Amino acid sequence: MYDLWTSAEFVERSDALQWNFTGDAFGILHYAVGDADAFEAAIETIPEVLDYELLRTGEDGFYVYVRDATTDALGELFGPITEGGLIVVPPIRYHEDGTVTFSLFGPDAEIQAAVENAPEAVEVTIEEVGGLDATTAAVEAQLTERQREAVAAAVDLGYYEVPREASHEDVADAIDCAPSTAAEHLRKAESTLISTVFSQ
Repeated sequence: MYDLWTSAEFVERSDALQWNFTGDAFGILHYAVGDADAFEAAIETIPEVLDYELLRTGEDGFYVYVRDATTDALGELFGPITEGGLIVVPPIRYHEDGTVTFSLFGPDAEIQAAVENAPEAVEVTIEEVGGLDATTAAVEAQLTERQREAVAAAVDLGYYEVPREASHEDVADAIDCAPSTAAEHLRKAESTLISTVFSQ
């Protein structure tokens, strides 16, 4: 599944939103942007996938719940971050270069132990150290619901791509409002996010 999320040409972007790993079972909910039909055809060929359910949202977006068979490799990967008092703060973000980024919160000693106990095949890089206010969830919580909707639509449509692939009008159509309102939602959300990040 990892290669599918990071390397498949038909997956443009993917995030793991929620998961449950007990050692005996593993279920994970993803949101992705890409070709849902091609994804579904590919997932059918993966023997470790015991079950899945896919829900399309809009033209290219889709949610998919996957129940995977537990393996020793999966236990080695998730064990260090699911033991003790550690909390993984969603989302887990997959990148085209094969890397995965996420926020981890908990006691310093347990975080250090999780890093040290990561499988040898996994290279761990700590990008930033901060408190709970530095996590993705805490930053996003400062946006209003409509601002989050506008930003999510803008990302899905390619508004923030270089060169830009969508306009305020496209975002407005996606969230059913006037273009001037969409522009205001985006401007306020961008101001909040940038101010939050650079004030930490």
